[in-house]
Amino acid sequence: MRVEMIGLVITFLLGIFVLIGALIAFLAKKKGQIIDFSLGLAFSVIIMLIVLDLIPEVIEHLGLRYIWLFLIFVVLGYGLLRFLDRFIPDHHDHDRMTKKEANNNLAHIGIISSIALIIHNIIEGMAVYSTVLTDVNTGLMLAIGIGFHNLPLGMVIATTFYQGDQKPSRVWLSIGGVTLSTLVGGILSFLLNNQAVPEWVLGSLLSLTLGMLLFLLFSELWPRIRKSKFRIERNFGILIGIIIMLISMMI
Repeated sequence: MRVEMIGLVITFLLGIFVLIGALIAFLAKKKGQIIDFSLGLAFSVIIMLIVLDLIPEVIEHLGLRYIWLFLIFVVLGYGLLRFLDRFIPDHHDHDRMTKKEANNNLAHIGIISSIALIIHNIIEGMAVYSTVLTDVNTGLMLAIGIGFHNLPLGMVIATTFYQGDQKPSRVWLSIGGVTLSTLVGGILSFLLNNQAVPEWVLGSLLSLTLGMLLFLLFSELWPRIRKSKFRIERNFGILIGIIIMLISMMI
């Protein structure tokens, strides 16, 4: 098998981790506990992702010379999701939500998460594909590491959509989009014929993703987990998220 095909297969398998996380969430019986566990998991994973992954990558790609691009695209990413947030139903005061409004809010979080993760995973797919072309073993290990922190995010997307009483077609469309986004990144690198994407472009796109994740973290997840009913499960999710991210970074 040509190394290019191996690279595409690995980027496809990388996205499967999202699907596995979604299936785990669907099979769970205690939905209330699994939701709070998943939201706590996502909260810690996103914080660790920003601190240990995105910020170092942005610094590597942009350096101090293009720090202004970092600031511009972080603000742009945050503002873009804030703008889209107005058109995604249904958003309410977290302190005064009825059960129906709470379910709609969970679906809202699922949509916001999907948008941010699709962009992020496309960039990661490009990085993994390029690494595979250089060294297959290194690329495979990188994919496994990234896959571990995609696993809990797949759980979050599935639980938020499922509990939000969304149509099955919409749920699986969103999960499928996030699952295939790493493959899309690999295909883009393949179509570019392994031409190097300018460092400032990659850094800017990562900064855009970082801004989106900051919006998700502080405007969506934090208000939700702060009012969670199952605090033990939430805290356990936060702890497991930290452990998963540390393991993925070690790999």
